[in-house]
Amino acid sequence: MISLLKNHSGSAALVVGALLMAVAFAGSRSTAEEARVVPPPAVDEAKGGSAPEIAVVAGGCFWGVQGVFQHVNGVVSAVSGYDGGAKETAHYEMTSNGDTGHAESVRITFDPGKISYGHVLQIFFSVAHDPTELNRQGPDEGTQYRSAIFPQNAEQARVAKAYIAQLGSAHVFKAPIVTTIEENRSFYPAEGYHQDFLVRNPTYPYIVFNDLPKIENLKRLFPGDYRADPVLVGAKS
Repeated sequence: MISLLKNHSGSAALVVGALLMAVAFAGSRSTAEEARVVPPPAVDEAKGGSAPEIAVVAGGCFWGVQGVFQHVNGVVSAVSGYDGGAKETAHYEMTSNGDTGHAESVRITFDPGKISYGHVLQIFFSVAHDPTELNRQGPDEGTQYRSAIFPQNAEQARVAKAYIAQLGSAHVFKAPIVTTIEENRSFYPAEGYHQDFLVRNPTYPYIVFNDLPKIENLKRLFPGDYRADPVLVGAKS
């Protein structure tokens, strides 16, 4: 089923088949991860820097995670890609095998004068994915769909570790957080057809069932952070 939902051949028959399977799947299990309000981080970077900052996170299929952060005020860009493995294997077909070390990730460039790194993580844990699902998100399974944070420096690592410990101690989630913190890794942008996928394909079955609810949850839980017009990768090309 997953290969059908995420196939990009453009076949009408394939899309219809994917829709029927997605409906059946939705009837047996909720496909969109449950959103929840989580407390802000007690430890955070100082807000107010002038230079853009980068955060890299992974939380299942990058279409939805990218789509969420494209709608967040203070985000300058959100790019889908791969992190955790080697440059040579940073390709969709190879990563989909689940043995490259890569996770489908999103590189978020943000204005620290408008949003802090800790608040980026708060949105990540609240509406972008479920951090208690090990090596899966919704209908997708495999290490390439793991929950992970890729700190860009020691301060980000400190904030991320403290936040996960804080949420764990507060028992915000019903199950333990399995998000990994993976330092000293490199991000590689995904193929062009993956960029802005949610915005360009709002009726695609996978997007309808798994990702559009995340945008609505962002708007509902973080109304002050929500921006109606997404910042697009394609707009810069």
